[in-house]
Amino acid sequence: MTQQHSTVLIIGGGAAGVSVANNLRRQNASIAITLVEPSETHYYQPGFTIVGGGAYTLKQTIRKEADLLHPSVNWLKDYAETFQPEANTVTLRSGAAVTYDYLVVCPGLQLDWGKIEGLLDTLGKNQVCSNYSPDTVEYTWECIQKLEGGTALFTQPPMPIKCAGAPQKIMYLAADRFRKKGILDKFAIEFCNAGPALFGVPFFAKALSKVVADYGITTSFNHNLVAIDGPAKTAIFEVTDSNGNKERVSKTFDMIHVTPPQSAPDFIKQSPLANAAGWVDINDKTLQHNKYPTVFGLGDAGSTSNAKTAAAVRKQVPVVVDNILALINGKTVAEGYDGYGSCPLTTSLSTVMLAEFAYAGKVTPSFPWLDPRANRRIWWWGKTTGFPWLYWHIMIKGYRIDIPHLEAYAKRFVSQD
Repeated sequence: MTQQHSTVLIIGGGAAGVSVANNLRRQNASIAITLVEPSETHYYQPGFTIVGGGAYTLKQTIRKEADLLHPSVNWLKDYAETFQPEANTVTLRSGAAVTYDYLVVCPGLQLDWGKIEGLLDTLGKNQVCSNYSPDTVEYTWECIQKLEGGTALFTQPPMPIKCAGAPQKIMYLAADRFRKKGILDKFAIEFCNAGPALFGVPFFAKALSKVVADYGITTSFNHNLVAIDGPAKTAIFEVTDSNGNKERVSKTFDMIHVTPPQSAPDFIKQSPLANAAGWVDINDKTLQHNKYPTVFGLGDAGSTSNAKTAAAVRKQVPVVVDNILALINGKTVAEGYDGYGSCPLTTSLSTVMLAEFAYAGKVTPSFPWLDPRANRRIWWWGKTTGFPWLYWHIMIKGYRIDIPHLEAYAKRFVSQD
C-alpha cells in the first residue's frame, strides 16, 4: 500500500474544498496541502436554477477543476473510502493511504434519487425533470418551453437539502414564463412540500406567500413524494395529517419538477466521523470535529443546522482555515461561524428576494437600508452576473470578502411584519 503525508488533507473538491485549499495557501505559502477529488469538472451549482429557467446555460456553470486549484496544491484524483482518525489516516479507493496533521472533510451531499420509487426510470423523459443534477437540469427548460397548459407539480422532500429555496425558485420562473407567454391561466401549478411551511424562516415565508398568491399557485404541505409513474403521468405522495397519520394520495401531472431526497454521502455515514444522522459531527461555531480535534468539516456534509448554500461556505471557509492555522501555531480554536446562509429566491425572470439568515432563523441582512422581503431587480443581476463572478474570481480563488450581516439591520423590518 502506497502512503503519503500532508499537513492539511482536504476531502472534496467542490465549493468548500477548493476554497479552503486556495484560502489556506494564501494564508500560508509553505504548508503541504493535498485535495482528494475524483471529478475533473467543477460546477457552479447555484446557477442550476436559472439554467432550468432558461436564463443561463449549463456551459456557464462549468469550469475545469485543474484551472481552479493553486498549482502548489497536490490534487489526488481519487475517492476517499474510509477514515482512521485515531491514526490521522484516510484510505482511498485505489488502496493508497494518506496521513495528515489536519483533515478537512467537505465532500458535499448525495442525491438519493432511488428513494422515490420509479423516479430513475422516468427522470429526463415523460415531462419528469429536476434542476438538482447537471445531467437533468437542461431537460427542465425543455419541459417548460414545450408545455402549453395543464398541471405542473413542483416537489420538495424532507429537510435537509441543499438550497432549501431551490424547489420553489424554479416554480416561480416557470410561472413567469407561462405568464409572459399569456398562458398562465391554462395551468394548475401546485407546490407539494414534505414540510409544514413554504419556507423555514417565517419572516420570508410570509413574503413568499404573496408571490404564490400572485401566480395562483396551490400549496400542499406535508406532502412527500414517494413514487412516480412517468408514462402514466402519476405521482404518489405520502400525506401526514395534524395527528401524524399517514395516507397515500395520487396526483396526475403534465409536468413535474422533482427535488430528490438528500443525505450525507454513504462513505461519511459509515465512518467514525459521522453523528447519528450521518453528517460530519462538528461544532456549530468552530467547525472542529466534536471528537477528533485534528478534523474539521464544512459545507453540505457538515452537521451544522445552517442552510446548505454556497453563501454559507463562504462564511465557513475563513473559520476553518484560521482555526487550523491557530492549531499549527500552538493556539486554540475560536468560534467564528454564526450559521449564516443566503438564499437568493428567484421570484420572477427579473426579480429576486435576497433571504439572509443565521442560526435559529435570525434574519441577518447585509444591506441595512433595504427591506430583505422585497423582490428586487438588482438581486436578479446579482443572481445571474454578480454572484457567479464573486464565486469564480473571489471565493474559489481563496480571497476573502466579508460584508457584515447583522440581525440589527432587520429589526425595523421585522417590527413591521
